[in-house]
Amino acid sequence: MIDRVLEPGFPLAVRATLSVHRRGSGDPAYRVAADGSVWRAVHTPDGPGTIAVGAGREIRLRAWGPGAAWLLDSAPGMLGLHDDPSALTPHDAAVARLVAKVPYLRLGRTDRVWEALVAGVMEQKVTGTEAYRGWRYLLTRYGEPAPGPVPDDMRVPPPRARWREITEADWHRSGLEAVRARTIRTAATVDVERKADRLTALRGIGPWTAAHTRIRALGDPDAVPIGDYHTPSVVGTALIGEKVDDDGMLELLEPYAGQRYRVIRLCELGGGMPERRGPRMSVRDYRSM
Repeated sequence: MIDRVLEPGFPLAVRATLSVHRRGSGDPAYRVAADGSVWRAVHTPDGPGTIAVGAGREIRLRAWGPGAAWLLDSAPGMLGLHDDPSALTPHDAAVARLVAKVPYLRLGRTDRVWEALVAGVMEQKVTGTEAYRGWRYLLTRYGEPAPGPVPDDMRVPPPRARWREITEADWHRSGLEAVRARTIRTAATVDVERKADRLTALRGIGPWTAAHTRIRALGDPDAVPIGDYHTPSVVGTALIGEKVDDDGMLELLEPYAGQRYRVIRLCELGGGMPERRGPRMSVRDYRSM
């Protein structure tokens, strides 16, 4: 283990900032310990690693594995220490209330484009339950055990080359639709780490997936996931008290150009979920097809 203490000089909402990387309650690469610390397993440029992030004015960081030093060096970015929340100037009472309700939120960046991209592809046009089930199965099957004193079921997401080795049978067992498996396999032939601005040039990668990748990997404060099943309703409910579609969401966010995702994230964390009416998106299981 190697450790480090960060003293940012201002409060940080550690769990709120990092929660965007959690893919369901059973995510093998993400845990919240009893003491409130957040543990993440990451495949870094130096190899697998685990980082534990404490909370408080002094933030204790502990890391294990070949990627430990890289994780500690990148931790300020992951926690949003380089982010500038003051870049958002509320133009209406609703956004002002959200800023007050979710204090100390920062947008972090992992600098791991592939990890964010493959998870985003899994989440395309499906329920969270389906995407998280596939993520959990494939990490358990193909990810190596996370370094450090972690639960036995905690896993490091596989490196890009390893995703190309996943068998047809395991893609099927994961419950992933065949088109998503093909998209991930195709993307795995490209070094995407330096191409975050050109992800939509890859087959099967549209604006929605590219936006979610930029949000997690680069901390892009203006990325807007157009075509999301829930986001327009969340934003509309938080800002004007009613659901809207993509066009309505873009209109509401227009005064915040440059900071639109920051407003979206505040709506997600502080605005509450809109009332559910009508049919819900069904959970499909391609394992039985």
